[in-house]
Amino acid sequence: MLRSIFLAVLLSQLLSACGTNPVTGKKELQFVSESEEISMGQQNYAPARQQQGGDYIIDPELTAYVQSVGNKLAAVADRKLPYEFVVLNDSVPNAWAMPGGKIAFNRGLLYELNSEAELAAVLSHEIVHAAARHGAKGMESGMLLQGAVLATGIYTQDKSYANLAVGAAQLSSQLISTKYGRDNESESDRYGMIYMKRAGYDLRAAVTLQETFVRLSQGQQSDFISGLFASHPPSEERVAANKATLAELGEGGFMGREIYAQKVGKLKATRSAYNAYDQGVQALGKGDANKASTLAKQATTGEPREARFQELLGDIALTQKNNAGALTFYQRAIQMQPDYFRPHLQSGIALKNMGRNPEAELALSKSNTLLPTAPAHALLGSLAESRGDVNAAMQNYSAAAGSNSSAGQFAATNLTRLDLPRNPSKYLKSGVQADAQGNLYAVVQNPTGVSVNNVQVRVVQFDATTRQPIAQSQPLLIKGNIASNQQSNVAVGLRVKTEQELALFQVQILGAAVSK
Repeated sequence: MLRSIFLAVLLSQLLSACGTNPVTGKKELQFVSESEEISMGQQNYAPARQQQGGDYIIDPELTAYVQSVGNKLAAVADRKLPYEFVVLNDSVPNAWAMPGGKIAFNRGLLYELNSEAELAAVLSHEIVHAAARHGAKGMESGMLLQGAVLATGIYTQDKSYANLAVGAAQLSSQLISTKYGRDNESESDRYGMIYMKRAGYDLRAAVTLQETFVRLSQGQQSDFISGLFASHPPSEERVAANKATLAELGEGGFMGREIYAQKVGKLKATRSAYNAYDQGVQALGKGDANKASTLAKQATTGEPREARFQELLGDIALTQKNNAGALTFYQRAIQMQPDYFRPHLQSGIALKNMGRNPEAELALSKSNTLLPTAPAHALLGSLAESRGDVNAAMQNYSAAAGSNSSAGQFAATNLTRLDLPRNPSKYLKSGVQADAQGNLYAVVQNPTGVSVNNVQVRVVQFDATTRQPIAQSQPLLIKGNIASNQQSNVAVGLRVKTEQELALFQVQILGAAVSK
């Protein structure tokens, strides 16, 4: 009877969640509402852009051009959403769409295109991902399979600061890294070409662009592999499908090679400067500060208005322990682009190294308002602890501890150090054991990253029938340190005869201290 009721309720919920896809017209389950899609995009658009290098602001005319092409296509889309388009300051060739119509186009991909129609081909493809609810459907699949918001197909790229984002910002890094299935890619290719046709673009661009992507993928060009091809893998099948759509819809339309060359001309003229910057970042990552410095200076000569280049010079100075020099470069970067998180974060590091703690806290807090990260929260925790504010320190350490990074590990260790004496049973594991003679021992295991001592325990005995406590020992002290990932014990002073009798005893942890 209960099974029948459960099935009836489930069927009722499924029927109420049925809807029609606004692009394909197909019936589908829809658990994520349009308002939820829009809200998710609005909340995650800004932090996602921060993780991908921030907005490209040097050439507002170029951004306005990309937005105009996007708006032209959005106007003929099957679904009206609050579409937004932005150019990101990232050399990796990529583009992505969030639920609700929030779309980004990397600077690196603009180098590779040759016409406005090719730009339209990419933008229309991303518009369909949003319009056809591909991101929302991925989340709905996750709900059905796991009862969770995020689908198993969503992953986080270990790129830039995406792996260091914490709190709500972690969702944004997952949303922009969605790996769409073959059906979703096919729908975006086909309906993207339909939108191109409606907007008056030459559909041959969608074919030639896919052919170019196939050639690049066969050549194993690393930038494309880590960018666009990671979530939009090209194939001969997609080329053939686009050719079939072209034959169905017909040739003709606007190609726009000249206007595209004009609008992207300033960007392409500074490409060598950005190449020098990218190589400088790589050189510094390998520990070659001298080479990085030479490349950074080449970059600033080629484009003196770029804030990222000043950051690189600051990073070089920071690795050389020239904190004052680093701070000067970071402040220049902030003056050039005040709404990007990274120079604020790096300024906070330099200021902390210089002992200017109040200024460091301000810089790190500003960084977190733009993008909450594990490094900023970990350093704020350290600064709060140094001034005796243990609660603020624990809040910041807790925020950073969820990151799978060195900053996250640092924060997790310090959080444990502060919180373990307050809540020892939250961190330490306990149980009972008996030796060959039946002597009973209380055992405590320490799975944390810190050593503990003065561990106090109590052993409770339960009734075999009622499972209610019937007796308890006096507090027992485990002597000495228990190192990380080690265990120790103390004799209880009782003996047991069987495993069944042993199972009637439990250990309660009463207190512990962290070893100095």
